Amino acid sequence: MNKEEIIKKINGFLVDEFEVDNDDIEPDANLKDTLGLDSLDYVDLVVSIESNFGVKLVEADFVGIATFQNFYDLIETKLKAKTA
Repeated sequence: MNKEEIIKKINGFLVDEFEVDNDDIEPDANLKDTLGLDSLDYVDLVVSIESNFGVKLVEADFVGIATFQNFYDLIETKLKAKTA
């Protein structure tokens, strides 16, 4: 799965699961603010990533994740590690 496919898939379930407008999802936008995430939403986000990509996320993975681009990069890194 290439980076464009990852971004498209992530954005698709964010729009569906978190009811965010696709136009609000920009690489440099703040992930937490744009999605309006609270602690329970982070759990939903982790579950969505696990079910959509088959990778596990832990709390430490979110350290330093501020933007959508950071999040895309995290998922891409996890996917590469999974296939390595």
